[in-house]
Amino acid sequence: MNATSPAGALLLCRAEPEAVRPVATLLRERMLLAPAGDVWSVLVPEGKPWRGAGSDGGPGSGAGSDGGPGFRVADVMEPVDRVVSGWATALAVGSTWPVLALWWDGDRAGYTLAAGFRRPVGYVWLADGTPAGEGEAMRTFAERLGLDPVLDVQALEELTRPDPDADARIRLRGLLAVLTRIGLILPPGLDPDTPGDRLYAAADGRPEVEPVAWTGWRGAVRAELDAVESSRLGPWMRGPRARMLAGAQLAAGLPLVLRGIRRRGGGWALAGALLVAHGALGLAYDRIRGAGETADGRERLRG
Repeated sequence: MNATSPAGALLLCRAEPEAVRPVATLLRERMLLAPAGDVWSVLVPEGKPWRGAGSDGGPGSGAGSDGGPGFRVADVMEPVDRVVSGWATALAVGSTWPVLALWWDGDRAGYTLAAGFRRPVGYVWLADGTPAGEGEAMRTFAERLGLDPVLDVQALEELTRPDPDADARIRLRGLLAVLTRIGLILPPGLDPDTPGDRLYAAADGRPEVEPVAWTGWRGAVRAELDAVESSRLGPWMRGPRARMLAGAQLAAGLPLVLRGIRRRGGGWALAGALLVAHGALGLAYDRIRGAGETADGRERLRG
């Protein structure tokens, strides 16, 4: 890694592309999505939102690639680590799987691991490979990803010790080597220290790669619903379980409404009305989403 290398980043999601796609759309940034091994996906940013190390942070667009709001302060281009850490946190909060952001610029390299609502953990190396982070971060990293508490932690701790022959690029490759033990395999060409535009070009055009881009608020709402449906709550929003739950709410709510009316009990009537409303909305949601998917399928067949 040299002092003039442009900034770059990768977002590694521990989930299949089908689960990552709807959540990634909400970032409102142009990215490429590809499978990256066993139950892993990689997002390759287009590489325009940030500035490299040594930049004066001159004027830049404070909007997303398509004109929508991004994760940077208006009219100031943010450092790459700050941008991708924000993306990783947003992806992790909106999902049930962890997100690992790898980043590098001319002066430093590092990672940020985000998982749910927990505080993100990260580590930094200087360009020559000098460790500049807390050793505890590596142990937390291993714990959150379910790595081996002995062998994998030992390998990670080696990355926090001085080594004159290991620069920042080698440190990141060492980190990725540990992750191969839990199924991560990056597509060809996506190597640490590669400039962001070259990363994007390397991924673009591969048959397994698909673009992810903002599709408007209607698409965002649909993407958010898809994200929730792909989470642990999904079976209770659509399908047999959702219909069973909605039916149970209706069955429990109607008697409460009648009881409240007969006894002039406002509390019973309100509780029953809320249950009935939830049940009715649940059934309606399941039916509308099913009908929407059927219509989309017909449109694709016609196309």
